[in-house]
Amino acid sequence: MNGSNEMTLSFSARSENEAFARIAVAAFVSQLDPTLEELNDLKTAVSEAVTNAIIHGYESDPSCKVSIEARIEGDSVSITVSDNGRGIEDLELARQPLYTSKPELERSGMGFTIMENFMDRFEVSSMVGGGTRVAMLKRIESKKALYN
Repeated sequence: MNGSNEMTLSFSARSENEAFARIAVAAFVSQLDPTLEELNDLKTAVSEAVTNAIIHGYESDPSCKVSIEARIEGDSVSITVSDNGRGIEDLELARQPLYTSKPELERSGMGFTIMENFMDRFEVSSMVGGGTRVAMLKRIESKKALYN
């Protein structure tokens, strides 16, 4: 593959669209021929980011939109999941394992930890009242990705 390839996806903040987002990103990344483990890592990280946007960013308001941008360059894929929701008041606290602002929903509080551990690079930025942006990068080590 010469140069880069990219896609943008925007969808309603509905919990049933989390699976759609995960599958769409997996289909896009499949051109790099990732291993099953790499693909599962990507799908899980996307699922966590999208779920956070829907539940925490928009408080499950289906009239709002979640956006995903994905870009393949060489053997790496970068994925950005963003919302224009309420933002995160205390980002440092939110990144702590087992912390959840929605214990009544039986959330595990492991979303950011999972994303950080499954990806090669992970960054989150947020502004109260201005939304949240999760940027992730994963290097795909397949022979197809290495020789493109």
